[in-house]
Amino acid sequence: MARQLDEQLAGRFPVGQRLRVLDVGMGQGTQALRLARLGHRVTGVEQDATMIGAARTALAAEPEGIRERVRLVQGDGRDTGVHFLPGSFDVVLCHGVLMYVEEPDPMVAGLARMLAPGGLLSLLVRNGDALALRPGLSGDWAGALAAFDSTSYRNRLGLDARADRLSALTATLAGIAAPLHAWYGVRVLSDTAPDDAEIPADLETLLAAEERAGRTDPYRGVAALLHLCGVRG
Repeated sequence: MARQLDEQLAGRFPVGQRLRVLDVGMGQGTQALRLARLGHRVTGVEQDATMIGAARTALAAEPEGIRERVRLVQGDGRDTGVHFLPGSFDVVLCHGVLMYVEEPDPMVAGLARMLAPGGLLSLLVRNGDALALRPGLSGDWAGALAAFDSTSYRNRLGLDARADRLSALTATLAGIAAPLHAWYGVRVLSDTAPDDAEIPADLETLLAAEERAGRTDPYRGVAALLHLCGVRG
C-alpha cells in the first residue's frame, strides 16, 4: 500500500514539496514515520493508549530532524474538527480504521474537511464485495454463503468489524466533494496465507505480484482490502 500511496503523492504534488500530513488511526506510527523520513510534516492521531505509546517509543529512536517533523495526538479520529482547522492538511490518511466505525460517513466527511483544495484523502477499508472469498477458499461454505449478504465479519484478531462496498464509498466521496480519483486492491494474492506464515525468501517478487494485482482488473475487485484515494475539490 505504501507504494500505491507514494504513486498518488508523486502524481499530485510537486517533487520536493513538504506536505502537511494527517494520519488518523495511525497505530504504532509505521506510515507516519515513513512519511516523516521522506521530509513531510506529519500529525498522527491515535485513540489507543498502547498504540500511541509504541509510536512515541519508535519516534524517540529517530534522529532529531525527524522527531521535530512529527506531532502525536491521543484522540478519536471522529473528532478531527476539535483538534484542527478545516483545510489544514495536504494529505489525510485513514488506514484500517473505518471497519471499526459503525457509521463511517460522518467521519469520512470530517476527514475531507481537513483537506486543503486539491488535497488527497487516502482510505484503507475491508472490501465488502469480497467477504465470501476467504471463507470459501478455506472450505467454510456456510460462512461464504452468509458473507454474500452481509458487510459484517470477524477479523483475524477475533473482533467484530464491518466492511465497505466500493460503490457505497464512491458515492460518499462524491457527496463530500472529495470524489474518487484512484483505487487499488490490497492483499489480493496473499490474504489466505496463515497468520504465522514465514516471510518468503522471494519477498520482492511477492510484493511485485501483489502490486500488479492491486491495480489490475478483475483481480483488484476481490482483494481483501481496498485502498481508495479521493481528491478534495
